[in-house]
Amino acid sequence: MARKPNYSFERRQREIAKAEKKAARLEAKARKRERQSAESGSGEGDRQPEETG
Repeated sequence: MARKPNYSFERRQREIAKAEKKAARLEAKARKRERQSAESGSGEGDRQPEETG
């Protein structure tokens, strides 16, 4: 006899995986933003003003 599928468990597993993936993306974005702000903050004094006209 075939087993009854456990849809609620499978759905919960998919939601957990999705939440972990989303958290990883947000963390990567935060790290990238932090790294870019650190790089731009230290190099601002070295830039030459642009000439216009």
